[in-house]
Amino acid sequence: MGSTDYGRRDLIKRAAAIGLIAVPTMSALTSCAASDSGDDDGRVAEGKKTAKNPLGVNASGPLDVVIFDGGFGQQYAKDAEAEFAKAYPKAEIKHAATEKIQTTLQPRFNGGTPPDLIDNSGAEQMDFGTLVSKDQLTDLTPLLDAPSLDDPNKKVRDTLRPGVVEMGQFDGKPVWVLYYAYTVYGVWYSQSMLEKHDWEYPETWDDMLKVCAAAKKKGIAGWTYAGKHPYYIPFSLYPFIAKIGGPDVLKAIDNLEPNAWKHPAVKAAFEAYYELYKKGYVLQGTPGLDHIQSQTAWTEGEALFLPNGSWVENEAAKTTPKDFKMAVGAPSGLDSSDKMPFGTIWASGGEPFIVPKKAKNPVAGMELMRIMLGEKSSKNFTEQVSSLTSLDGGTDGLKLPPGLSSAKAALDKAGDNIVNPRIQDWYVALQKEKIGTAALGEMMAGRMTPAECVKACQKFADQTAADDSVKKYKR
Repeated sequence: MGSTDYGRRDLIKRAAAIGLIAVPTMSALTSCAASDSGDDDGRVAEGKKTAKNPLGVNASGPLDVVIFDGGFGQQYAKDAEAEFAKAYPKAEIKHAATEKIQTTLQPRFNGGTPPDLIDNSGAEQMDFGTLVSKDQLTDLTPLLDAPSLDDPNKKVRDTLRPGVVEMGQFDGKPVWVLYYAYTVYGVWYSQSMLEKHDWEYPETWDDMLKVCAAAKKKGIAGWTYAGKHPYYIPFSLYPFIAKIGGPDVLKAIDNLEPNAWKHPAVKAAFEAYYELYKKGYVLQGTPGLDHIQSQTAWTEGEALFLPNGSWVENEAAKTTPKDFKMAVGAPSGLDSSDKMPFGTIWASGGEPFIVPKKAKNPVAGMELMRIMLGEKSSKNFTEQVSSLTSLDGGTDGLKLPPGLSSAKAALDKAGDNIVNPRIQDWYVALQKEKIGTAALGEMMAGRMTPAECVKACQKFADQTAADDSVKKYKR
């Protein structure tokens, strides 16, 4: 990810901007009518389905791919495209990469010519709820039901990590999104720095404050974060809330239930994080730092802890000392009354891929994803970017770097105590622009008290719940 923040605009305006709400022109209507024929609108005719080509890819049809060029880069996708080219040498592959997904693709959605496969990630990530509600995506069920690349006796869906398929479902059985990476979120730190000062990763909040106090005496900040993009804060805050009050607290938040943000666990978590600000344990100037600047300050030893996701090991590689021993910790507990044990962590699918409904060659887009979910491409991704993929396993024989090894250990320790908030993909604008920036960011900068932050979060959630233009989802 390693993304930057959205501009402030409401869902209707943003939907219109990317062509999800538009008055169809005569040419657009003609295009829609012609799409069924498979020729007049340029849509590629499907090929013959065989054991080696279960989706029926047209061997000479072009493939158009756009990748988010963020924390994971784009080389992994190019390598998978090379595998596609080996299987379909007559196919012309068009590859593009950008940090500005929405800006780049807006004209193409407006013109009815979106790519065949999109890595819809980053700050300019297109809103999934809007895409689904406006019928802009292709159902990926054929891909999931196709034989996997490595074992034809297994469907693709049966090779994926638990929860990945469900994450792509927004309203019933269709699967609209396939998350390629598998991300572990939490509190990231340097094990070597803790060892140097004879500190241990704190399992309780009292111990967290003690470690931060000791660090402050040595001129080291306890925490930093992406102040310009404070929606990073929930990467450790949300599982902290769940640990305190149980997973149903996050479920109520996801479901936009009245007073969900007023739960005592939310209040307690906000007050704990606010204490980091009040006691001066946050790196000075953090509210003005972007994700790269905060990560650099962290790898250079200016702060101990950083809320982030497992893409950080790759994204911060250039500034990370060789002896840094990057690691991720589950949120420290509040006290003995916590509903979930230490080790509770947020882990879920990341790096979401979609196939637009108006793609010219959607079958080829799905086939590329099938290749990416093969063991060869999966291992290549892990080796290149220090992240797990959604392929269950896929690390046999690999020497994992410190951060990824730590993330895998955290998953093993968590067991069933893994939470997966859906607010970030169901209601992107609410999560990033409102809860993250206008509430948590203000609180952590000292411009809002915890009580005011709770009130603001509930207000923003209620506004979304009352907005008939926003499709609602439940879990």
